[in-house]
Amino acid sequence: MAPRFGFSDLWAKETRKGTPVVVTMENPNYSIVEVDEPDGAFRPMERSRGKNVKQVTWVLLLKAHKAVGCLTWLATVFWSLLGSVKRRLCFTHRLGSERLGRDRWLFSAIKLFLAASLWVLVFELIAYYRGWHYFKNPSLHIPTSKLEIQSLFHLLYVGWLTLRADYIAPPVKALSKFCIVLFLVQSVDRLILCLGCFWIKYKKIKPRVIVEESYDDVEGAGSEYPMVLVQIPMCNEREVYEQSISAVCQLDWPKDRILIQVLDDSDDESIQELIRAEVTKWSQKGVNIIYRHRLVRTGYKAGNLKSAMSCDYVEAYEFVAIFDADFQPNSDFLKLTVPHFKGKPELGLVQARWAFVNKDENLLTRLQNINLCFHFEVEQQVNGVFLNFFGFNGTAGVWRIKALEESGGWLERTTVEDMDIAVRAHLHGWKFIYLNDVKVLCEVPESYEAYKKQQHRWHSGPMQLFRLCLKSILTSKIAMWKKANLILLFFLLRKLILPFYSFTLFCVILPITMFVPEAELPVWVICYVPIFMSLLNILPAPKSFPFIVPYLLFENTMSVTKFNAMVSGLFQLGSSYEWIVTKKAGRSSESDLLGLTDKEMPPPSQMLRGVSDSELLEISQVEEEQKKKKKQTVTVKKTNKIFHKELALAFLLLTAAVRSLLASQGVHFYFLLFQGLTFLLVGLDLIGEQMS
Repeated sequence: MAPRFGFSDLWAKETRKGTPVVVTMENPNYSIVEVDEPDGAFRPMERSRGKNVKQVTWVLLLKAHKAVGCLTWLATVFWSLLGSVKRRLCFTHRLGSERLGRDRWLFSAIKLFLAASLWVLVFELIAYYRGWHYFKNPSLHIPTSKLEIQSLFHLLYVGWLTLRADYIAPPVKALSKFCIVLFLVQSVDRLILCLGCFWIKYKKIKPRVIVEESYDDVEGAGSEYPMVLVQIPMCNEREVYEQSISAVCQLDWPKDRILIQVLDDSDDESIQELIRAEVTKWSQKGVNIIYRHRLVRTGYKAGNLKSAMSCDYVEAYEFVAIFDADFQPNSDFLKLTVPHFKGKPELGLVQARWAFVNKDENLLTRLQNINLCFHFEVEQQVNGVFLNFFGFNGTAGVWRIKALEESGGWLERTTVEDMDIAVRAHLHGWKFIYLNDVKVLCEVPESYEAYKKQQHRWHSGPMQLFRLCLKSILTSKIAMWKKANLILLFFLLRKLILPFYSFTLFCVILPITMFVPEAELPVWVICYVPIFMSLLNILPAPKSFPFIVPYLLFENTMSVTKFNAMVSGLFQLGSSYEWIVTKKAGRSSESDLLGLTDKEMPPPSQMLRGVSDSELLEISQVEEEQKKKKKQTVTVKKTNKIFHKELALAFLLLTAAVRSLLASQGVHFYFLLFQGLTFLLVGLDLIGEQMS
């Protein structure tokens, strides 16, 4: 700073005369530069424009505006989320809660665990605010003498610490190590399957037809086509029966070499009439199709198929293709699958892949698509190429009827009749082929209730089957490595161990370790390995990569359903033999019907041109009936269901998250927080569509 002298002020006072003038600058453009040395002002300066006070004010205002906008957006999202939750819960009534039935044992255990966790949390919070941070601060030693005990509550807390360290932590550590080993074994299995899939892609391995003789639609070539029986089992499939029958009736195959059986187990007479009318319509068009209805629905789908195969005319057919009610095969399906049987007398099954028309309908369908894409692209394809064995998917497949008969036919002993017949055929030496390029359209459940019932059946049935066929596997004449693959990999690892460790490790042990920090799980178990495995599962569906975190959390949420189903099937508990038809939305038919309507319906001017008065009256009556039907469909309310086990686990995990804050466990806290919120959303039925 320049030196100042006293006489300069004196001179300034003497020269100030006259009226003072104040000059105000509207837009000052000056900058303040600090000069450290006397010659610093004469050095070259960087050409940078300084910011005046007004510019700084504007910058601060802009940042504040952005911050307020961000907060407003977050508040709007949160408010809309609360509004949607409120609207969904408004439809919940006392009949809309989950019926536990005989599966109440798991819910009772979770409630007991939750009550104990809440008591321990209150206990720990009181001790924390009193400064007894014995485990968090290693410098503090646990009191052992009576002189160090401050009060009765202090004595109880010290006793809890001793009980926790000596009696609770050791078994929790042992169980966690056991589950971690199972987790790593299952992860290695997934990794090997992915490497096998990469090898198939790299080598371009595909099942090939040995005899290169295609079926041509030329005169006199009809006798070369084998006799094919097509079966469509269904039960109360009002939404999808029409599209499946229509797609199957348009299969490209000689009419005298194919027979279509519509196997209707519906107990609703109105649905029976609709299906019978649809069959009659196609029969009048020259399609060889028949309608069968059972009065007594014994054995569910297996009983339906068994009854259909007992007909005398089935002896004239060599192959049977099976399609569920929501499946729409392309017209060339039989020409892409049946030729693989030529020259392969040991081949018993050709399985096609599923493709989903409603995979982008909501978050639930997107997450299902990830799982099913991995199942078909990786598991089915690798097992089909390297082992010639996989579980039959129950639909979109062609069986050699001789293989079905030699394997004992359809049995009604489990709810997974498709897996049952596949295992028995494998024990009799039959081979399977999986065609990943042949896809059949279908739909996945859009509501959590329907998806949960489907998963319960898919995970309880294999355990029933394992109990029933273990002796047959051990006494069969197949190779030892095939027996080991069936028992260790097919049943134990992928059907029993997977739901066991996922539920036990992430929904039981992890919350316990928050209250028993001596048995804390390492970060790589709850973070790194699950993320890596989720990445492997998403590889067959790369467009689903943004959903990796919801997928990981949702899979852990579904572990409670899969674990309950696995235990119920293994020990014959609860509703292990209950078959509930998966609710369909009929999405796969809407676009086709709309497109067909647009093509077939002429403009209104052409429709009404040259129409008589009586016909106009009929048209108006039809329009009125359609309006009434629309009003009826609009007034149908969709109800929410409350899922008790998911809600109880949500509160349990959130309680454990609060406890993790006391120990300053960052990763554990965030995992428990988001996993608990996921359980909460699922328990309130806020994922997927609602059931009507």
